[in-house]
Amino acid sequence: MTKPEAREILENWTKTDSLLRHARSVELVMEAYGKHFGEDSEEWAITGLLHDADYEKYPEEHPNKIVALLREKGEEKIAHAISVHYTKWGVSYENLLDKALLACDELTGFIIACCQVRPEGANGLTPKSVKKKLKQKSFAAKVERDEIEAGVSLLEVELDEHIRFIINVLEQNKEELGIG
Repeated sequence: MTKPEAREILENWTKTDSLLRHARSVELVMEAYGKHFGEDSEEWAITGLLHDADYEKYPEEHPNKIVALLREKGEEKIAHAISVHYTKWGVSYENLLDKALLACDELTGFIIACCQVRPEGANGLTPKSVKKKLKQKSFAAKVERDEIEAGVSLLEVELDEHIRFIINVLEQNKEELGIG
């Protein structure tokens, strides 16, 4: 599967700007992590882009619709990673791609939320600031902190290092993501 094919699937099923921006931000972070780990960065980017592709159109069936479509297209590795991007689904983590998607999804969305409440956006955002906001349960209350912790643990990265990595990717793309 190519990125343009993945983008077409996403845009056919997803219409809201916020969810499209979330998909794009996770795509960018996953692509950067793919390069960082010496993996197939395009496959990682597509995984990030499509992880919530069915969420808006088929909320009760998420992620089953996108997983089934990817399996039909022979994209088993991407399909499996998407099927495990929430620990409560109880699917086993088989590889680095699976773990990275879990580690990046909620935290990327949370960091975007942090940027949105700052006059300077992503500019100068620090891991310390993000961790302080994580402790405020009322801030971005829908973000599941236990999912962030599980992802960081499975990916075997330090929280500060992981936050800094995501901030750097988002900061490089701040204009496109509207957090500049």
